[in-house]
Amino acid sequence: MTDAALPITMTDDAQPRSPRRAPEALRAVGGALLGLGILGALWAFGGWIIQRDPSLFIFRDFAPGPTLSRFWTMVQSGEAWRMAGPSLNRVGSGLGLAILIGVPVGIVMGRSRLFRDLANAPFQFLRMISPLSWMPIAVMAFSTWDGAIVFLITVATVWPVLFATAAGVRRIDPAWLKVARNLGARPLHLLTSVILPAIAQDVFTGIRLALGVAWVVLVPAEYLGVTSGLGYAINDARDTLDYARLGATVLVIGVIGYALDLLCLLAIRRLSWLREEAR
Repeated sequence: MTDAALPITMTDDAQPRSPRRAPEALRAVGGALLGLGILGALWAFGGWIIQRDPSLFIFRDFAPGPTLSRFWTMVQSGEAWRMAGPSLNRVGSGLGLAILIGVPVGIVMGRSRLFRDLANAPFQFLRMISPLSWMPIAVMAFSTWDGAIVFLITVATVWPVLFATAAGVRRIDPAWLKVARNLGARPLHLLTSVILPAIAQDVFTGIRLALGVAWVVLVPAEYLGVTSGLGYAINDARDTLDYARLGATVLVIGVIGYALDLLCLLAIRRLSWLREEAR
């Protein structure tokens, strides 16, 4: 038998990488840019309609030109970062409390059928109440506006984290837990070495959903009486009829929110156990 007839074996390290990854990445980036381009075109078209309508001419600064110019000025002067800082701090505090509450309770809910049967109906009932409905109670219960806003964000974001965690725990293969116990794993070791790694992707998915909810609740919550933050900037720009600043602030909210969501998505993909097969 000649050498050419010998079978060729390749180790995993020698396997050729899939040539599809680069085209898929380019297609994803291209699709995102195209989608944003379409959104920008619709925005420009809306601004053109406003400028041609005498009854809407006062809102002409909502058009892309004035808004983008003011947005760039706000970024260069640092105004955008000064208004976003307090809002990010409030969102981080509220979401952090939601994670501290939602993950442990979600684990217990996923592991205990009795607790799940008792808690599911009350939790679902509370979840369906608008977070802003708690605003009068928050104002009376907390001595500071910041405390009330953090409370509202926590109330809004705890449910996605809790239910995503519980769903992740219920999907854990019981054989994993059985093997870990047979190997002598204690409850704490079982939690840190089996349960938490297994549900990490579910937890981050819940955090991503919760972050979106928090970012939506933030602006009306900051109407309460604070003198800083993105919601305050929106309210102030509306009261002063500075529509270019209002539009630029909306743009700041969208850019920061999109960036935060992208970071969560990258974390979810990093923790994913599923890998695309080479084709």
